[in-house]
Amino acid sequence: MIKREICGELERCAGLLPVVTLLGPRQSGKTTIVRHVFHGYSYANLEDSQVFELARTDSRLFLKQFAPPVIIDEVQRLPNLLRDIQVLVDEDGKPGRYVLTGSHQPMLQAEVSQSLAGRTTISTLLPLSIRELGGTPSRDELLFSGFLPRIHASRLPPRRILSDYLRTYVERDARQLVNVKDWQRFETFLRLLAGRVGQVANLESLSGDVGVSSTTLKSWLSVLEASFVIFRLPPYYRNFGKRFVKSPKIYFTDVGLASHLLSISSARQISQHPLVGGLFENMVVIEALKARLNAGLEPNLYYMRDSSGVEADLVLEDGVGIRLWEIKSSMSADMSFARNLRLLRKAIPDVLSADVVYAGQDWPLPPDGRFINFASIGEAVLCGGEKDE
Repeated sequence: MIKREICGELERCAGLLPVVTLLGPRQSGKTTIVRHVFHGYSYANLEDSQVFELARTDSRLFLKQFAPPVIIDEVQRLPNLLRDIQVLVDEDGKPGRYVLTGSHQPMLQAEVSQSLAGRTTISTLLPLSIRELGGTPSRDELLFSGFLPRIHASRLPPRRILSDYLRTYVERDARQLVNVKDWQRFETFLRLLAGRVGQVANLESLSGDVGVSSTTLKSWLSVLEASFVIFRLPPYYRNFGKRFVKSPKIYFTDVGLASHLLSISSARQISQHPLVGGLFENMVVIEALKARLNAGLEPNLYYMRDSSGVEADLVLEDGVGIRLWEIKSSMSADMSFARNLRLLRKAIPDVLSADVVYAGQDWPLPPDGRFINFASIGEAVLCGGEKDE
């Protein structure tokens, strides 16, 4: 088993409140992790039809049969169960009694905020990080294969696993959450989004390409975000007025799925693909997000772009100031990569650092920045990050 960085955070959470809630995309390793960290707990999986029926028809008997300490997997299938758990933890608030996992963020979080407010911690697990994989990462192999644990634990080709993932999980969630009847158009929408990684998605434009209304595309986009298929990086524009772009950029939670949707069939095709820059940016942004979430920190991640096109691909709000990164897929350092960073440093007084993330070796960036290898972005976004005890 690959050691996951979030394990320590889950142990810490279990010592604070009676319920630990772990969210994340399907196949990100939630079940494996909680059964490893909480190995002495009983276990109930609501994907099991018999277990689900018992919980649905007689929740009190279910909670008696699976008495704490207990792991309840895929609890988003029965959100009302959280109300019964609330009653039990109000009677006995001993820390770490219940560990819940879920794959649909809004449904579970809405019920958590109602029923378990003040009684649970909420953590999010994304697929494997570069640091968890270890070794010397290959840019092209990572962009092609992605980070789903099953890919790195299996001898099956990544394309086979990603195709199964698309059909089995993404399609099922889409049909369940918004009753998507025309999977072909939904998949077309997914492929068009993959072709726009790292960009602001114009739903009006996409509407004509897909053949459905922009209102429908908006609901589809919300479903993809709810199921952790995509991630919207918000813009940072505080105190800078209307000259800054204020729409989020779209990334895939797993870059391998984006590559699969683009019909990339091997790692050898990556370097010559016209979207290698967007895919690389996707990987770096999500790596930064993983590092923050695994450490139990708020993401505080943004991008910045003004009306003239001056942009920082990644912004971290870090206490007294902000940290900026320009992301380039190149393996060679070029001082021109830092042009936007220099302009932003002159315009914004509270920039703490401004570095370039690329696919080469760490290198100084005069006068006071750095070129850093993409494998180091996780450490970079934790710089100065401290979690309250």
